[in-house]
Amino acid sequence: MGVAGTGKTTVGRLLAEALDVPYAEADAFHPPANVAKMSAGTPLDDADRAPWLDAIGAWAHRHQALGGVVSCSALKRGYRDRLRASAPGVVFLHLTGDRALIAERMAGRSDHFMPVTLLDSQFATLEPLAPDEPGAAVDVAPGPRAVTRHALAALSRLSPVHTDQLVSNP
Repeated sequence: MGVAGTGKTTVGRLLAEALDVPYAEADAFHPPANVAKMSAGTPLDDADRAPWLDAIGAWAHRHQALGGVVSCSALKRGYRDRLRASAPGVVFLHLTGDRALIAERMAGRSDHFMPVTLLDSQFATLEPLAPDEPGAAVDVAPGPRAVTRHALAALSRLSPVHTDQLVSNP
């Protein structure tokens, strides 16, 4: 989870590979109207996100027995609660970082519909993980491979998943 540009897709794929579980990109769950709205520079509202979150939650529910990784902004506690209602065992990895670094990374990508102009609205909406939420925060500054190593270490502390032998692999 995290604001746009933190590397959720890149790190998500690396995590899924390291854990040998399926990966899903939450952007693929957006209906065309949501993509058009964001592409035009208009932030989504909660009504726009509800069916999107439900689709992601359904995917997580289907994969909870064997595990899976899905990259999703999940910026608000209410969004994460909705996902946990569908998949109670979900653990969140909050990718965090300096706004300037994230904006620079966003500006350098050409294959995404989310414009840099929406980054401030993402930070305004962001509610970091609360102490009672299962998950961990990882800074994105070191780059994807180091972030993945830190993420695996954090996940191994949170869950008895077999991540202990994977921490050094990515």
